[in-house]
Amino acid sequence: MLGDVLGLTQSQALAYRDLVGSPSLDAVELGRRLGCDPGDALDVLRALEGHGLAARQSADDSRFQAAPPEIALGALLARRKDEIRAAQVELIELEEEFRRSSALRPATDVVDVVRGADAVKHRITQLQLGARETVESFTKPPVFVMPADENTAEDQAVARGVRYRVVVDRVFLDTGVLRVDDVVEAIENGEDVRFSERVPIKLFIIDRRLAFVPIQTVVEAGTEGSDLAPDLVGALIIHPSGLLDALIALFESVWRDATPFPRPGERSDTAELDDEDSRILALMLAGLTDQSVANQLGLSLRTVQRRVKVLMGVAGVSTRIQLGWHAARKGWI
Repeated sequence: MLGDVLGLTQSQALAYRDLVGSPSLDAVELGRRLGCDPGDALDVLRALEGHGLAARQSADDSRFQAAPPEIALGALLARRKDEIRAAQVELIELEEEFRRSSALRPATDVVDVVRGADAVKHRITQLQLGARETVESFTKPPVFVMPADENTAEDQAVARGVRYRVVVDRVFLDTGVLRVDDVVEAIENGEDVRFSERVPIKLFIIDRRLAFVPIQTVVEAGTEGSDLAPDLVGALIIHPSGLLDALIALFESVWRDATPFPRPGERSDTAELDDEDSRILALMLAGLTDQSVANQLGLSLRTVQRRVKVLMGVAGVSTRIQLGWHAARKGWI
């Protein structure tokens, strides 16, 4: 971690830690510790010497000792801070220049095209890492670029305080592609997650200033070039425009009608529901069958049906439709 911040390679960071814990080391000893040959170890030691993190012993210039961490690392950190400040100034200037040039775009030039799965994956990661306040997204099958467990940029953005609002197509729960435990973990990390009977498109909206729409065109067998590119993967980037406004309005409409998922440990003031009952109710209102709810929660079908009946008794209703109305009215989810 420290090596990443200071711009050191993994070998250099490990070597410096070994030097700090030793009176001194030569290339042979360090190579043995790092699992590399002495020549490579000597290159690492020379690199640390160049960074001011190591110095040669006066009595034996083949041996190296660590520079005091507070002094050596402090100087490197100060240098990196200066570089970051300079980059921030340049970023502001570039952003202002981009806004000026964007204002000159013709009305028909508000959409950029990204082609290729790798380019789409890279741009999704880039946009999330660059988000400052909000990311709003629709998630629906098929997954053709980046599975949820590979989207590490999302975790990093949430950790920075970026607010995520995500509407997930119910079919992910029906098919078991998405597990309730994954949803709970995302919510615990700070995301807002809702489920919809049908999510219209794949979509990312970044800070309400840019929209990203992944697309996939399936080329039918037998058409020209189909043997080379059976699936054409790409994306559209929509800049500030009436089209972006329409996508934001679409998101808000679907979000408003989607079924929220209860936060872990959240309790209603008007009912004593435990976490499992809350999850059963949320999944049922999201449209899952009793069997799908049982599969998601690792319960038997009979247990799910019994607990739904108990919830109906607590609510004082005789049908599931009434239970849903009562749950919404009483704020059970």
